[in-house]
Amino acid sequence: MAHSLLLVDDEPRIRRVLRLALEDEGYQVAEAANGYDALAALRREPPDVVLLDLMLPDRDGFTVCREIRRTSDVPVIMVTARTDSHDVVAGLEAGADDYVTKPLVAKELSARIRALLRRVEPANARQLDLLVVGDLRIDVAGAEVSRGDTVLPLTRTEFKLLAELAGAEGKVLSREQLLSKVWGYGYFGDSRIVDVHIRRLRLKIEHDPASPKHLVTARGLGYRLVS
Repeated sequence: MAHSLLLVDDEPRIRRVLRLALEDEGYQVAEAANGYDALAALRREPPDVVLLDLMLPDRDGFTVCREIRRTSDVPVIMVTARTDSHDVVAGLEAGADDYVTKPLVAKELSARIRALLRRVEPANARQLDLLVVGDLRIDVAGAEVSRGDTVLPLTRTEFKLLAELAGAEGKVLSREQLLSKVWGYGYFGDSRIVDVHIRRLRLKIEHDPASPKHLVTARGLGYRLVS
């Protein structure tokens, strides 16, 4: 069955070109020209991936992404013509799973989408079904993290990152290892995507994100998850 995409861009020509190219790659593509229509389409028929342009006429992509994250963990790829690192980081902190810059090359975009879809598929069956780190219970099979009776609202990418760190059993994983394991071998984006997702994870799993007890930094080496 073909994966479904929601393409959000206010330029009809760009939407048409991308839709035709992505349909040639085997995707089912729905379109939205603004943030309001995108959110309505998401509620009506949730896609497998959202391609979200940063510059929209009614509200910017950051705002739309934050609104998506209030109710959905659907993977979001932010699309931007800007190369400023501040915009990239802001998009990731708003809840995007990845980002691409214009002009877009259809084959490269399709590769990023495939990598993202692999990332959010159910965890490999060889992994343990349940991991416990401190007061966190990580249900690998169910892709769910809980503390007591409370399920924590992680995105699929955040869950994958946490599960990889938990599976390392306290060992340090470098940014490069995490990029390969979570974002896929050959990922060609900015490695700071790891740092941004780590910050987002800490906000959700740590009692005091400024002084993390579980998700800790190994200076100059990477990150590890400890009980």
